[in-house]
Amino acid sequence: MSGSVQVGLVGLGHIAETHLEVLAGLPDVSLDFTVDPHPDGPVDFRGGTPPHYGGVAEALEVHQPDLVVIATPTDTHADLAEQALALSSARVLVEKPLVHDLAALDRLRALDAKADVRGRVFTAHHFAFSPEVRWAAQQLGEHPEWGPVTTITSAFHDPYILRGEQAFASYGSSWMDSGINQLSVLAGLVDLTSLTSATQLDGGASAWCTFAFKSRGATGTARLRTSWLTGSSSKETVIAFGESGVEVWIDHTAMTGFAARGETLLAAHTDDGRTPRKHAHYRPLYESLLSDHPDTVLGFDAAVTVTQLHHATPPASAVE
Repeated sequence: MSGSVQVGLVGLGHIAETHLEVLAGLPDVSLDFTVDPHPDGPVDFRGGTPPHYGGVAEALEVHQPDLVVIATPTDTHADLAEQALALSSARVLVEKPLVHDLAALDRLRALDAKADVRGRVFTAHHFAFSPEVRWAAQQLGEHPEWGPVTTITSAFHDPYILRGEQAFASYGSSWMDSGINQLSVLAGLVDLTSLTSATQLDGGASAWCTFAFKSRGATGTARLRTSWLTGSSSKETVIAFGESGVEVWIDHTAMTGFAARGETLLAAHTDDGRTPRKHAHYRPLYESLLSDHPDTVLGFDAAVTVTQLHHATPPASAVE
């Protein structure tokens, strides 16, 4: 996408604040309009207030943006994406997860022949753009001598249990909320193939799921822990190369990482703390999205893979 980019923002909740802040810092981007049936108030964008509408169809009768951003509750994503595809020629960026169930995913897939869903629909898998994740992916690419990844262990903890029933009403479960982030990170490191086991614990406030993946022709296992049973946020992933003994540790909370073999430090990634974490995710995401060749982790095919795995049913013998 070249020249000035006109953006329409659908949804003015909490995550929309990050979108607005990042978009305002990008050159050649203008906010064409906003949409929300129940806005808290007018939106300020670089000192101005763009036109506001109660619905997508109403907005697209007046505007033809280059990009429509959907930052609304997950169960509205499919319907709003369909409207944006039908009523405009814009690219459509949908907040993760792309859809709330597999039936909604099938609806979007069925539109591809007439609406170019694969070429126009993108998903904001923002964790895949975090600096420590991109650093880890670079290490994997630059060091084939480390051999295949054999094990990945990832733990995402959020303090949502402090919100009680509100947490379940807003996020569903720890797995539904954080699993999509973990899977999008892994999708940039290995080729995920299948869910092998799933254990929901604490009434959905925590979970333990395992997946099979391929790396340099070898099969490996990913072990994913999600939990709300904590007083503060903590997220980390460990990537192990069993043949060489190398391990890569990445801290998603501090956006740092290191690679080591035994007592030897091989590489390290640091963060100066100057960029807020969400901005460090979304700025490179938008830079990729607005380029002529967006990263494949944003693409519809990646979203299909991640969504199917996120909603997969494990073998009956593996369910507890």
